[in-house]
Amino acid sequence: MLSSIIGTELTLSVFLICTAVSLALGVGLALVSQFRARSSQSFAVTLAILPAVVQVVIMLVNGNIGAGVAVAGAFSLVRFRSAPGTAREIGVLFLGMAIGLATGMGYVGLAVLTFVIVSAALMLLTALHLGGKPAGERILKITIPENLDYEGLFDDLFAQYTTAHTLVKVKTSNMGTLYELEYRVTLPEDCIPKAFLDALRCRNGWIWRRNTAIRRSWSSFWRRASERTPSNRC
Repeated sequence: MLSSIIGTELTLSVFLICTAVSLALGVGLALVSQFRARSSQSFAVTLAILPAVVQVVIMLVNGNIGAGVAVAGAFSLVRFRSAPGTAREIGVLFLGMAIGLATGMGYVGLAVLTFVIVSAALMLLTALHLGGKPAGERILKITIPENLDYEGLFDDLFAQYTTAHTLVKVKTSNMGTLYELEYRVTLPEDCIPKAFLDALRCRNGWIWRRNTAIRRSWSSFWRRASERTPSNRC
């Protein structure tokens, strides 16, 4: 069952069988890749024909995997102006190439068995949300003036509206005059996100008004101090 069906010579019937299996498994792989995930139509079509393309390349080099990989690697010189795929898409592409390698060398049974096992594992791990974010996890970004100490600035609101919070990143913006704080927060099931955001907006607005008042008071103080200082005139 797992032995190669290709003998000393490649016949038309064997070629058609291998190509049909490659296309069928490619279409199945494209359907599996859409399980609880979204991808473009071009990716699905490419994934459906990828095993057949790899199979033909391997057959043309008479089963020499080294030469086949070298020929396939030549296509990597072609660069496309498209966004890089996700880790899931890259893994599915490697599975399609493995199926094409197996059918190209005549191991049709091995290709089918590999497709069934890996596809079942992929769907099971996707259904179990392996490595997924916890329910209610959000990314929160807050901008504050750079002259404030951001440590513990919103801790009381986080304690009231979240179950966990972590300061992920701090960076400056607007020529260094602002701090952009990025938090990873987890909201409870009964939390209303709008109420949390309204509380943050009120706190942040108070911070900005207080900072503006402090700046104005210091500016007024230095202006009065400069007016009281006698000028050294001869």
